[in-house]
Amino acid sequence: MPTHQYGRRRAIALGAASLVAAPTIVTAQAVWKPDRPITVYNPLAAGGVTDVHLRFLGERVSKLLGQQVIVDVKAGAAATLAAAQLLNFKPDGHTIACMTINSLRYPHYQQTNWHPLRDFTYILGLSAYTFGVVCKSDAPWKTIDDLIAAGKKEPEKYNYGTSGIGGTGHLLMIETEQATGAKFTHVPYKGGAEWMQALLGGHIHFVPDGAQWAPFVDNGQVRVLAMATEKRFPKYPDTPTLVERGINAVAHSPYGLVGPKDLPAGIVGVLHDAFKQAMDDSAHQPLLDRYIQVPWYKSPAEYRAFAEKYFVDVKPVLVRAGLAKD
Repeated sequence: MPTHQYGRRRAIALGAASLVAAPTIVTAQAVWKPDRPITVYNPLAAGGVTDVHLRFLGERVSKLLGQQVIVDVKAGAAATLAAAQLLNFKPDGHTIACMTINSLRYPHYQQTNWHPLRDFTYILGLSAYTFGVVCKSDAPWKTIDDLIAAGKKEPEKYNYGTSGIGGTGHLLMIETEQATGAKFTHVPYKGGAEWMQALLGGHIHFVPDGAQWAPFVDNGQVRVLAMATEKRFPKYPDTPTLVERGINAVAHSPYGLVGPKDLPAGIVGVLHDAFKQAMDDSAHQPLLDRYIQVPWYKSPAEYRAFAEKYFVDVKPVLVRAGLAKD
């Protein structure tokens, strides 16, 4: 990926002397340099895809900035607890959080003491989950139509796990139920590591969520019934999308890094540049590929613009799902 315009503009503004070696990080450190470890709050369960991803990036950012990056799990409240923790910290760059898209939905249907557009500083977008509906390979359903038929014949008998109430997986199933008349029982977890164990252990019947399940499809333990993508996913060319089966449901679930409100631009620049450089590491894309995730890089301005638009656009979706009032 070519050098991003955000970093290039800042480098030029600081003069030619800053362009000698490794301009992105050297220039940023001239503005701010962390003097103690940096903590990144993870909104989902330990051992899940997000946890693995943040630790991968953190190891590389630690080397770039000369301070340890600590990933601290703060799972809960439908994956919004991590970002909410930032209200307790000064905007000094030493405490940031991974924010899932659910933080842009949650205040529409749950009372909070924070607002996603007022209380956070957007640093950069990182990645997006790819969603599908999966079950164990020994489950009786061979297709998504089989599962839907079971949910219509015996309503609420079969249960599914997701990363929380109001999350992308939960919304996906609400839309599926509304479109088909099938009924299932929702069991919320704190993240993919938890619901994956529940699925393999037989505690839930299926999962309509992000691809924590992908390695288990590869080893034959899990079957993909349908993808929640706009088009068929290249890795599973024989698996239909929900749209193909007449269910107009496409899952979109990106995440990124945010800091406390009023985080100074110089600190934002350092953190942005360091994490962007970590994303450019040659081992980054293979990590995403393992869980069939897609890159979702956004500059600070692009990430905030996305958040402002999505916060407005998602409300009608939540109203139709019965989670929010019109």
